[in-house]
Order: sequence, then structure tokens, then C-alpha cells
Amino acid sequence: MSVLELHALHERWGARFGEVRGAEVVLTYGEARAEHHALHTTVALLDLSFRGRLCVLGRDRERVLNGQTTNDVKALIPGQGCYTTFVTAHGRMEADANLYRLADEFLLDTEPGSAEGLRQRFEDHLVADEVQLTDVAPHFGLLSVQGPGSHAVWACLELRAELPATAFGVNCVTHPEYGELYCVNHPRLGSPGWDLFAPTAALPALAEQLAEGVRSAGGQPAGWDALEIGRIEAGLPRFGADLDETIRPPEAGLESRAISYRKGCYVGQEVIARLRTYGNLARRLCGLRLADGLTALPVKGDELYRDGRPVGHITSAVYSPRLDAPIALGYVRREAPAPGTELILRSTGGESAARIVPLPFVTP
Repeated sequence: MSVLELHALHERWGARFGEVRGAEVVLTYGEARAEHHALHTTVALLDLSFRGRLCVLGRDRERVLNGQTTNDVKALIPGQGCYTTFVTAHGRMEADANLYRLADEFLLDTEPGSAEGLRQRFEDHLVADEVQLTDVAPHFGLLSVQGPGSHAVWACLELRAELPATAFGVNCVTHPEYGELYCVNHPRLGSPGWDLFAPTAALPALAEQLAEGVRSAGGQPAGWDALEIGRIEAGLPRFGADLDETIRPPEAGLESRAISYRKGCYVGQEVIARLRTYGNLARRLCGLRLADGLTALPVKGDELYRDGRPVGHITSAVYSPRLDAPIALGYVRREAPAPGTELILRSTGGESAARIVPLPFVTP
């Protein structure tokens, strides 16, 4: 398991740690509901350095990257970014990433455990291309400030620079103490938020400064548990939970976020295009309102039934403080994905009701 660079600092803040896909994460600093409350009402600081970070360099980087990913890399100018997916020749997902075009390179921000697979994928497809992939996770950490008050916290850094105005916009700023910082407008849960890629040596002082700014704004540090509650409430699928090698991006509702139907050829394009043309999706990701009073939340793989027949399965489930109810994401076969459809959930706690509802569960 890879250990967080700021482990000792988080420990002083009262963190409880866990593991996600081989990476150490802060689960909570004591009370996930309070941290979740900060995320959607004030502001919260998150250490996302457990995520993967790859730089793509070289003369052919744009062409090669555009041929590997579902979104349109060529349409980006330096300072812009997008969310994208990487699929197999059969259109099934291998990874997803937040992708940023910098002056002389591309930066990929990936889910934990995905970076090595992406690196191998590129190496398998390179022939005589001038492209280099560099794992920059040991050199740059990732801190994130999320919530309605996040932009007010920006001022505490005194960078003499403004945050990019649009989502996925990125600026490079040189700080006299912290060095080269990459600042991204990234509303990870739908409400305002930003990310900061910073040199590893600067992380302790930077985290302390940001934590002070967050607390002054009425917020607090937050961990993985709070982030997951917010993610599921926002109806956002995560690779490793709701997205894996069995899923095609359109099945997860990622068409508008991750797929360009105007770009040139890329790995898996024919399959993705056919799904759009003929609309023959076997299943779709749905929001599920679970029964009140569940003794235990369902786990990934628990099955959903309709009229005695299996029609889907759960991928993620949490108790939503904002809805005061248990909710879940899951895939449901095309004959039964309409909002309002009543299903039966079968889990270790027995049978219970589940109703399909529109996503997101709550709006920012």
C-alpha cells in the first residue's frame, strides 16, 4: 500500500486511515457527517494525493493521446482540460481521468490504482512515436478545496492570480515559497471547488495554510467517507466502484462528459459509435432510493429483481444525510430503467424495496 506523504500531519489532525485500490486514504477525521456537511454548506479541504498523476510528453503526445481516449484532446488549448475515458477495442472501460493540457505536456489525474495500467496501455500501442509517460505522483501532491465557500479560501494563498473561470481550466503559478503550482477549477461534487497540484516538499506547509483558511471560512478537513457520500448524492460514477472493465461509457451516462462523437479515430470508437447509432444499450446506471430502516447497506453485486427476475445490481450505496435516506447507484437492464420503477433488492439483510429515481439525488 502506498502511504500518504502527509500521513503524520493527518494523524495529528485525528485521522482514521483506510485503503482504496492499493492507496492509503484518510477515511475521516472523526465524524464523516460533519465533514460531509462542510462539503455542501461551507468548505472542506481534502488530500487527494492518493490519486494517480501521469504526465504525457513528447512531440507526438497530442496525436497519440487523442487516439487513446474518448474525448477530443485536439480541441483543447493550453490551460484547458476535460474528463475522459480509456476503452478497449470492444468499447469497455480500462480507466478514466481528468485530463489537462499544459504548455508542453498533458497531465492525467486518475483514480488510485489506474496509473500503471494506463502507462502499460500506452507502451503497448507505441511504435515509433515520440511520446514519454512520466509518473509524477512522487513529485507532486494533490490538495483539493471543495464547497460553496471554496473560492473565498483561494485568497489565503496570496498568489496574485485568479482561479480559472471555467471548469477544468488550469493555471500555472509560481509561489516564492511553494514553487510551481498548478491550479484547476474543478467542482468535483457539482458545487464550486478547485484542485492544487503542488511539489511534494511544499505539501506540509501548504496543507496547514489551506486548513487554516478553510477553518476561518467555517469549514474543516474532510476524508474519503464524506467525499463518497457527496459523490453518490451527486450521481457521479467512480472507476473501481460503478465503472470497471465490464462497463461501456454510454451505459454509465458518460456521453456528454467524456465522449466526443466528432473527433477522429480512437481505440474503441466503432463500438461506441454503434451504441449511439442503434441505441442498443443493454443496461443503464440508475439512482436507487432504498427502503427506510435497512439494518445494513447493500454491497457491490447485490442483485435487483423485478417480477421475480434479476434485472440489475448495486454498485455503490451510502446513507445520505441530506435526504435522510439510504441511496445507491446500480445498473438496471433496459426493460426496467424508468424513474419510479419499483424493484426488489436482495442482500445479506434479506429482501427490501428499491425505487429508481432520477440522478442526481440532490442538486448543488
